[in-house]
Amino acid sequence: MINPLRGMKDLTFDESQRFVHIVTTAIDIAKKYGYGYIETPILEETALFKRSVGDSSDIVSKEMYQFEDKGGNDVCMRPEGTAGVVRAFVHAKLDRQPMKQKFYYYGPMFRYERPQKGRLREFHQFGCESFGEASVYEDFTIITMISQIFEVLGIGFDLQINSLGCPACMPPYKQNLVSFLTEIKKELCEDCNRRIDTNPIRVLDCKNQTCQSLLVNSPKLINNLCDDCDTDFNKLTALLDNAGIQYEVDTNLVRGLDYYNKTAFEFVSNDIGSQSAIAGGGRYDKLVEFLDGKPTPAVGFAIGIERIMELVQMPELSREGIYMGAMVEEAVKALFPLAAAKRKETKVTLEYNSKGFKSHMKGADKVSARYCVLIGEDELKNATVWVKDLESKEEKTVLLENF
Repeated sequence: MINPLRGMKDLTFDESQRFVHIVTTAIDIAKKYGYGYIETPILEETALFKRSVGDSSDIVSKEMYQFEDKGGNDVCMRPEGTAGVVRAFVHAKLDRQPMKQKFYYYGPMFRYERPQKGRLREFHQFGCESFGEASVYEDFTIITMISQIFEVLGIGFDLQINSLGCPACMPPYKQNLVSFLTEIKKELCEDCNRRIDTNPIRVLDCKNQTCQSLLVNSPKLINNLCDDCDTDFNKLTALLDNAGIQYEVDTNLVRGLDYYNKTAFEFVSNDIGSQSAIAGGGRYDKLVEFLDGKPTPAVGFAIGIERIMELVQMPELSREGIYMGAMVEEAVKALFPLAAAKRKETKVTLEYNSKGFKSHMKGADKVSARYCVLIGEDELKNATVWVKDLESKEEKTVLLENF
């Protein structure tokens, strides 16, 4: 027997229903906020992620499924969704249009990391990207939308927010941070030592507990914001307060990607083992320009679908559609045109084998059909069908031509 590759998983039965419920719920809410669907390739040039996500990130330095194809191209399986959507946005010259653009997407992502609960090498994300809106009101609206998605799915969460500043306040902060980190360099892990020279902000994101304890007294960007960034962040917290959305300001929250600026946020849950992110995002006002587009403000997020699978409260399934069966062999053929006609209106389960009454009733129950429709010897002779509403228990015989 051939098994799936390590860190990759089949999605079947109850899990597939849960997956579809998550995606359809998120899509329905995203559409109400004005988002339209976008699909980008799973395979992209490696350069896309090196330029956008950043060489210093774990994704690029450790986790990408990267290889050379038969044409000698350096390609990789997409590790996240935002970079591909931005590339598509620039490629379609949407950055040159005056109107704002909003897209949602969902699909598989790939990272070569150690498989564990809620973290697979092939995993799925639902995400949204909003282009052309610089106002912090859009940041608040996106956070509100994620909160609504989780509320409908029955998922509890804690929201963590931070500001990563802008090109005006980030450089002097980096200098202060590097000075602080240099003094404790010998006590930091190997990754942190490498990041001091490549991207010191990423040190704040280190998951090593020793490093985190050493960073308690590090300079905080939130205390070194320029006037514009400080005003925006205070406006965001005021909006969240007024909306009754609980949050915590996490001064070490930097996300794992180099393209973020200003607002950064994560939705975390204690219900999937240790506290872990189930969604995250923020603003990335320079990424469109960095990928050769016109300067365009942007903000977005992604939800890890596998992360929330076990947390989702599935709605109670209601009976749906029609179960059709024959009680004599001669009646089977009569069901096909009837099923074809009804499938234009609703779900139809057609049993090909003639069976007794009780067997058909069990079959209708198994597929949670609303109606059981049977043709027996009398019905075949009289051109009728027997119909039972399995919710109201009402039974009746109907002329075939009227059904």
